[in-house]
Amino acid sequence: MKNILVTGGAGYIGSHAVAELLDSGYNVIVLDNLENGYIELVDKRAKFYKGDIRDISTFENVFIENKIDAVMNFAGYIKVGESVVEPNKYYLNNTYGVMNVVEVMKKYDVKNIIFSSTAAVYGEVDCDGLVYENYPTNPINPYGWSKLMAERVIIDAAKAFGLNYSIFRYFNVGGAHEKYHIGQKGDGVTALIPIILQTAKGEREKLSIYGNDYPTADGTGIRDYIHVVDLVKAHIAALPSLEKNISGIYNLGNGTGFSVLEMLNAAKKVTGIEIKFEVIERRAGDPASVVASSDKAREILGWQPQYVDVSKIIETAWNWYKSL
Repeated sequence: MKNILVTGGAGYIGSHAVAELLDSGYNVIVLDNLENGYIELVDKRAKFYKGDIRDISTFENVFIENKIDAVMNFAGYIKVGESVVEPNKYYLNNTYGVMNVVEVMKKYDVKNIIFSSTAAVYGEVDCDGLVYENYPTNPINPYGWSKLMAERVIIDAAKAFGLNYSIFRYFNVGGAHEKYHIGQKGDGVTALIPIILQTAKGEREKLSIYGNDYPTADGTGIRDYIHVVDLVKAHIAALPSLEKNISGIYNLGNGTGFSVLEMLNAAKKVTGIEIKFEVIERRAGDPASVVASSDKAREILGWQPQYVDVSKIIETAWNWYKSL
């Protein structure tokens, strides 16, 4: 398995996957419509196509011109709030787009897919311990549903014509590459680390903390943060398992939770800046704590995250943000 098609390869996570695949000795073909991706993030060693998984004719051309051994699908919309007001946009891209991917893979006898999913498929998590892959799926927004439905499309295709799949459910992804000049870009980012660092840079007046009366040590919500390079290395670790016809669904997180205040204090130390914040009301549906069990990925894929210190995750992101 040498030739990997990366859809959405000009985006934040996709561009990191491209770089790490190339460094691991794979040939990489990138497909991206550049709506939310940036051509400057695409490693020059990769072969690039401007195209869209919703347009099956241009997408199919990639398979005609290249021998594809596996597909890594990162082509998706990810803004939860937008999905609530524009649900069809999300179903057309995140679900129908995956139907197209699977259909073309079937036509050209490509048997291996790695799919970028999300912890949003679990919905409102309510458990005292870690979230395992068998936790009930019950999304609370179209974004989560669009990804869960895409998972179903892939699983049904596997039953129907022998597709091998690795589906990764991401928790909170952060950081930037230390070797290559790639990181998170774009408007409307809702993740905590970029928002904290935008505040540190003066692009936001202050950080809003949604509630400080949760049953946690400091009263703020606890989440699981994983470095983007660790995340994409799990995808690469899955390729040998697909060759052995091993399919599975895997959570990707650090397995350690950090509160909003802990993240803020870590960012203050990294940046040396006093970051302004205010506590406002809780958001509906926000659980007190969501931390992933990634034991399955460790045991089956032999994956081990390297960035276990959240300060290091923030530091790599800060170095990227300072360069913009």
